[in-house]
Amino acid sequence: MTTLYDVARLAGVSTATVSRVLHGQDRVRESTRARVQKAIEELGYVPDNAAQSLSRGRKEVIGIVCIERPADNHENMNLTYTDELLHGVESHIRTLDWSLLITFWNETIDPGFPRLTAMSGKVDGMLIGEGSFPAHLLERLAARVPVTLIAGPPDERQFDVVTADNRAGAAALVTHLVCEHGSRRVFHLDGPAKAPDAIERRRALEQVLRDHPGSRLAGTTHGSFSVESGQEAGQRILAAFGDDLPDAVVCANDQMAIGLLRAFTQAGVAVPAQVAVVGFDDIFPGRFTEPPLTTVYQPMRMLGERACTRLIERIAAPGLAPAVELLPTELVIRSSCGCPPGTFIRQPVRQRVLE
Repeated sequence: MTTLYDVARLAGVSTATVSRVLHGQDRVRESTRARVQKAIEELGYVPDNAAQSLSRGRKEVIGIVCIERPADNHENMNLTYTDELLHGVESHIRTLDWSLLITFWNETIDPGFPRLTAMSGKVDGMLIGEGSFPAHLLERLAARVPVTLIAGPPDERQFDVVTADNRAGAAALVTHLVCEHGSRRVFHLDGPAKAPDAIERRRALEQVLRDHPGSRLAGTTHGSFSVESGQEAGQRILAAFGDDLPDAVVCANDQMAIGLLRAFTQAGVAVPAQVAVVGFDDIFPGRFTEPPLTTVYQPMRMLGERACTRLIERIAAPGLAPAVELLPTELVIRSSCGCPPGTFIRQPVRQRVLE
């Protein structure tokens, strides 16, 4: 096991200097601090009270890294998702009398790894709150502690993944538009290009359109999963299509759909009379939009519960083979898709079988 002395030897400093760097004290030159941090990373040293922890076997703490994307106007894009996720994790971990350590990670303002390295030394395992976490950082974390990935790619083979069946849910949603409402020109408001949830929803839309040759993709644009990016996308759609709008706009999440509805309302566009709008997630505000939003429910709280369960299992048995768990979704039909006002129908979606 790498020790504080190993770090000091490699960095060419005293153990006291290493300790000051680990505790964030400012009585260290920046060049020395950088040298110590480099030695910590190279040696994979976990800076915590490891000896005391080992004496009782575990710390009885898990960590969760929630992904925070940049947003203008102080919009917290992941507020509802993260809140539900944390409630799910906490509801399970409290039954064990363990504790939860939470941090938010933003690639734009926090590209480095030292903070996550420090966190990994204080926990028995870590949950990654979204699958778009960079692969190279994920691998480095997993080299230190057990890791479970929430909303990761369903074809993942290296790590445990718990995710909603995004592809089945999105396929049911687009099929409803095409078969029940006769949508022929479908526009896609996509999410971040590398987000696994967005990728799966995109693939489902493309497959449904291939299966129904009478319908086609009228265009696509990307958003960042935020209300603001949805509103901006709506303005781009209005500028591109004018009065000849697509039959429907399929949004990769509800927050972008809400922003899109806002843009259309400001422009005097009638939804769904002129264009249908649908989302994904079934967040609480979607039921109060005008018209209420047709969407897909994903069990966000259950994502947290099941991911926490899997991580605890892996902590107890590190040799477990990595597994992917798909959670079921539901089609939630309201009136933004073209159904009559007052419609509210929940339909379970048949899950895919992973190969």
